[in-house]
Amino acid sequence: MAAPVLAQTKWDLPAGYAAGNYHTENLVKFADDVKAATAGKLTIAVHANASLFKVPEIKKAVLTGQAQIGELLMSLLENEDPVFGVDTVPFVATSFDDAMKLWKASKAAVEKRMAAQGLKVLYVVPWPPQGLYAKKEIAAIEDMKGLKFRAYNRGTSRIAELVGAQPLTIQAAEVPQAAATGVMNAFISSGSTGYDSRIWESLTHFYDTQAWLPKNMVFVNQKAFDALDKDTQAALLKAAAEAETRGWKVAREKTQWYLEQLAAKGMKVGPPSAALAAGFKKIGETLGKEWADRAGAEGAALLEAYRKM
Repeated sequence: MAAPVLAQTKWDLPAGYAAGNYHTENLVKFADDVKAATAGKLTIAVHANASLFKVPEIKKAVLTGQAQIGELLMSLLENEDPVFGVDTVPFVATSFDDAMKLWKASKAAVEKRMAAQGLKVLYVVPWPPQGLYAKKEIAAIEDMKGLKFRAYNRGTSRIAELVGAQPLTIQAAEVPQAAATGVMNAFISSGSTGYDSRIWESLTHFYDTQAWLPKNMVFVNQKAFDALDKDTQAALLKAAAEAETRGWKVAREKTQWYLEQLAAKGMKVGPPSAALAAGFKKIGETLGKEWADRAGAEGAALLEAYRKM
């Protein structure tokens, strides 16, 4: 067994989002809380905006010990197991209350899969409800055909395919340049991403479809965790629980503010038309069936548990 760490320990925490994003601000507060609670025995350096590793690289970096702790979008892992993508199945959980219920229903399954790989989940924090950004008016699904569409996970790539758009893998840190240069002209994301990216400088419309609330997951290398003494472990877990509570609260509070800011900067912000909403609902049904087919009996049981809450 690993000997307890008695001297000061420093961890690197790669994150994919801007320093001013509430997820990153929450990470910094979490790190500050850990440092204070351990009297500096454990310090965590937060590396924002994909400055240390790009988001798709973060899990491997933590797994291999290149970093000890990391944050990434949980649904990025859906290709390895559908359970990681349950929170991005369209129109299953479209409010913060439902998103929390879905997390409670899926938490054990997610933790089990991460633990099997030597990773320990510390906490999760949601993004605001997802909407459609575009450089033109989108009155119906058919208007999305041919758009250069940013995809950030399996589900958004599939949406692009279903509407006849061109899916492009673009990380959050690359969104401003991709939009400004015309590499992409549409994507589905939260008001937060649009605000952080100053998307009003390139795109013109935001449709508040409230399709799903994806979550960021903060996790640690289990061996690195086990190497900490018991008091430091307890302090880390306490700070993580507080970060989760704080993160959910801030996400909820800032959702409307982000939309107000987009509108104030000149974007046309509003709900989708009846035709566009109907089109997305149909796509949601297709994606939901595809997810259920991949997830099998365990996925069905997970959703059943969620619906009973």
